This record gives sequence, C-alpha cells and structure tokens, in this order.
Amino acid sequence: MLRILHEDADIVVVDKPSGMIVHPAPGRREKALSDELVSRYPDMRGVGSVERSGVVHRLDVDTSGVMVFARNRASYLRLRREFESHGGVDKTYLAVVHGRPAKSSGTVETQIGKRPGKKKMRVVDAGGQTAVTRWRTLSSRGALSLVEFRIETGRTHQIRVHSAYLGCPVVGDKLYGDAAKDSRLRRRPARLLLHAFGLSFPHPSDGRKVSFTAEVPAEIVYV
Repeated sequence: MLRILHEDADIVVVDKPSGMIVHPAPGRREKALSDELVSRYPDMRGVGSVERSGVVHRLDVDTSGVMVFARNRASYLRLRREFESHGGVDKTYLAVVHGRPAKSSGTVETQIGKRPGKKKMRVVDAGGQTAVTRWRTLSSRGALSLVEFRIETGRTHQIRVHSAYLGCPVVGDKLYGDAAKDSRLRRRPARLLLHAFGLSFPHPSDGRKVSFTAEVPAEIVYV
C-alpha cells in the first residue's frame, strides 16, 4: 500500500516502496508509481509529460524512500529548476554495505560515465559527469556497515557506484554489488538495501524550505 507523507495543492510526497518503477518504461508492464498517483490525483495527469506525469526526480526501481511529485505545471517547473541546480535540495540516504569505509566519514568526488553499450555506470578519468557524495558510517557489525550518504549531485546510480568505488558495495546490489558476499550472509538480502531517508527542498508555492523523511524499513536496519 502506497504511503502518502504529505499532500497539498502543489505537491505530493510519498514513500516509494522497493520494487516499484517511478514511471512507465519500455519492457515494464507493471503499474508505475506515477500512474498510481494520477489515479488518486487526476490533476497531475500530463504535468511535465504524459508519460512521466508529475515526475520531478527519480529513484532506482529497487531503492525505497521519499519522493516528491508536482501536481501542476508551475510547481513542476520550479521543482525541476531546484533539483537540476542542486542548490536548495538536500537528499539523505541510508545503505547497508559490505565492509567498512577506510575512514568514518568523507567525500567522494569523481566523474561518472556509462559503460559503452551497457546500462551500468562507472567512475571514469574523463568524459563523464561530476558526482559528489558525502558519507558517514553510522554503525558496523561483523562484515556489514550502515552508512549515511548525502549527495550533492544526482547522477544515475551515483551512490551505488561510489559505494563500490569505496570498496564497500551496497548489499543486494545486482549491478555493482558482490553476489558472493551476499550469498554468504546469514540473512540473504531480498532487495537492494538502499533507502532514500530524507528530502528537503524549497516549496514551489512560496520558497520555504520543507523537509520530509520516510520510515526506515526493517531490512535496512541490518547492523
């Protein structure tokens, strides 16, 4: 059941479940989150585009957590500007990772580019897009750690790529993870253990900063 965190005349904030696509995509027949919201809020239909009604930003299909959708064109345009500039938007994620980063906290700044002919992204020396991720280790137990990530840019798969780059891939990550380590865990991960915990942004109606959090799923509190 979809959990609505906030709604008003301009925006809808939701807690996206893991396994749900954000908008319709080629080859995917299941109902998308944007379609679910349009059925509840018909005024959202066609905001931004018919295919991606109300969609301001995205989460990977297997990532859970807080997202905001626009209910009208003016709000969509204002939110898109904020999310594209990254100036007034703060995003906080929680992830269970294999191992532990060498330092308790730090910043990764690299370029991220696409592997030729594949959907998988990678850190590249040149020709990619700048990606900045801050991390902080919250706890560790055995071979796993719970890490907080804050991203200053919004590149495709950014946290997953940077987590692997740190030598600590996200548990349950089928693209960038370590399947052998996943298989040896006492509790095998049923999903990617990455959760968009917090989101702050200027409200499109008046510019005031608003903040929302999505309850942490039990499987994310792993260590």
